Amino acid sequence: MAEKLNFNKLIYYYANQVYEYSYAKLIYNHLGGTFLVRKPNRKLRAKWYFRQSQRRLSSSPSITEEPNILVKNVNGIPFDLPGIIISNSNTIIQRNKNIAKAIFMGHGTGDKRYGGKASALTSFDYHFISGPKHMEKIRDSNIRIPENNLVKIGNVRFDEIVNNNIDISNYANYLGIKDRKRKTILYAPTWKWGAGTLHQYGYKFCKELSKEYNLIIRPHFFDRKYIPKFKLWTDLKGLKHIYFSNPANILSNDTMFDFALSDMLISDTSSILYEYLITQKPIIIAKTKNVDLHNMPPELDISTIARRFEEKNNILKVVESVFSNHDPKNYNKMLHQCFYYNDGKSVERISDFLSSGII
Repeated sequence: MAEKLNFNKLIYYYANQVYEYSYAKLIYNHLGGTFLVRKPNRKLRAKWYFRQSQRRLSSSPSITEEPNILVKNVNGIPFDLPGIIISNSNTIIQRNKNIAKAIFMGHGTGDKRYGGKASALTSFDYHFISGPKHMEKIRDSNIRIPENNLVKIGNVRFDEIVNNNIDISNYANYLGIKDRKRKTILYAPTWKWGAGTLHQYGYKFCKELSKEYNLIIRPHFFDRKYIPKFKLWTDLKGLKHIYFSNPANILSNDTMFDFALSDMLISDTSSILYEYLITQKPIIIAKTKNVDLHNMPPELDISTIARRFEEKNNILKVVESVFSNHDPKNYNKMLHQCFYYNDGKSVERISDFLSSGII
């Protein structure tokens, strides 16, 4: 674990679901702090996913020691300890505002609307802003947040990619990838909230893409329960070169590890569509049913540069065409239109802000 910086106030990390902590782990690695959970059973769950075997299997130096985990129902009982709470969930943090400040960071900046009530965003003292797309999402939610409460940070998760801190070979070994000469496709659909396509395309992609490519299937956290079913089905069908990434394993199956290892992404309405821009690798959008998404201008809309796949299409031909015609310059341009900085220093900016005395 990196040497912790000393602040006058303690730092806490809050999330409704354990997978959301993956957005805070690099901050924790740099600054230390305590993870907050609402209920005792959530503490047991968090301890399980932070356990020693998971820490040892991580392909980047993030959390090497078991972190402190505190049970506090901050949704119902005011938080009464002095400090700074960084939240990855859009929920009102009840707190004694004289001694505790709350910062919203969220867990993705895609086209899906905020879960819960968007008005909860106005309850935070500050917002860590990842980029212009994040700002447009706030505006399209009809939320007004004072300019002084918006802190330009960039996407924290990009730091690992930009700084080459991921051991790609180690992660390939962890997944058990046998044929390293094949290109690898990451299929990472969202769940039913967002009209996820796991059941619509998952079996089709297994049968077709595994003929020529390695396929990593990374379902949404709420669809991870289907991984054993898919594994059993692929075994019964005798399909090879198919691997599964469990999003609950935030230390050993981090999203950025899948990004670094893969050569192409297929997704639907997940915010991963935009985060994958940091790799400048090709993206395919799997068409799904109509869903209520944010209205975005063309320069912040991935569908203006990524190819769409429909059920009637031959997925192998679509993938071949996208690989052949891919222009990284278009992806780099949209990356910088959607996210600030992209320089591997987002955690440093958070550290500078928290130590500035402003908060």
